Amino acid sequence: MTTPAAPSAGPPGDYGRLTRIRATQPEEIAAAAARRERRGLPGEGERLLIIAADHPARGALGVRDRPLAMGSRYDLLDRLRLALSRPGVDGILASPDVLEDLLLLGDLEGKLAFGSMNRGGLQGSVFEADDRFTGFDAAAIDAMRLDGGKMLCRIDPSDHATVTTLESCARAVSELARRRLVAMVEPFWSLRTESGALRNDLSPDAVIRSISVAQALGVTSAYTWLKIPAVAEMERVMAATTLPALLLGGDPPDIDAAYADWHRALSLPGVRGLVVGRALLYPPDDDVAAAVDGAAALVREARA
Repeated sequence: MTTPAAPSAGPPGDYGRLTRIRATQPEEIAAAAARRERRGLPGEGERLLIIAADHPARGALGVRDRPLAMGSRYDLLDRLRLALSRPGVDGILASPDVLEDLLLLGDLEGKLAFGSMNRGGLQGSVFEADDRFTGFDAAAIDAMRLDGGKMLCRIDPSDHATVTTLESCARAVSELARRRLVAMVEPFWSLRTESGALRNDLSPDAVIRSISVAQALGVTSAYTWLKIPAVAEMERVMAATTLPALLLGGDPPDIDAAYADWHRALSLPGVRGLVVGRALLYPPDDDVAAAVDGAAALVREARA
């Protein structure tokens, strides 16, 4: 089977067990985290393929023309488990609830796991630029034996909430670094459109500006990685930093063009791999295995 089954009305198989454990043995989540087999970060010349699954926590459930594509937790878990089972997939980035489900299911053994920290800037809200830390904190990431934390850092010079986001991200970077855990910072230079929607500026100059701010957050950048889009003039963009960078996937309208962009950018020094969610979990033909395998092939080629 290469695609997940259609979502069912009730919890199928293992997913009903998840609810029972949560209701009667919630301590089993911490126990599963304590016994999980871990793996190390990549060595020299290696690249990573990480599956992203923290979008629902920000109310971002849509994929292309499907506004509630990620609305079924059972279907999402099916897709995540299939993706994590494919050769070449190194780990996952997700919010606490998703990581806990996968821990209980045993699907994180030997994988990297990154916890999503700030999900308070709900998609489409008037406070979207106020990216409050409503998920993992550094202490919980350490206690759960995760490999690091990811934070969204949107910078809107016209919104007073941006300074709070910057301060919170800086504090998280520092607290993760004290524990020698990766701080994965996802910066964007953002602006409000005439309709009031918050949009990220993906021009090379804007990405360079956002990188320049993000890489200086915290008391040290020793454990900071960047999560950035693959945009035009990536050679110039990557020249703006000496930090390791992972390319994000987003929700591209043209998946073939996205693969081509990733392929070009993966050859650049400093680019250490991909962090992709919706583009691989909900491909246009719904063949999750083929989409993941295609991305893994790009990463393997870059490793060679």
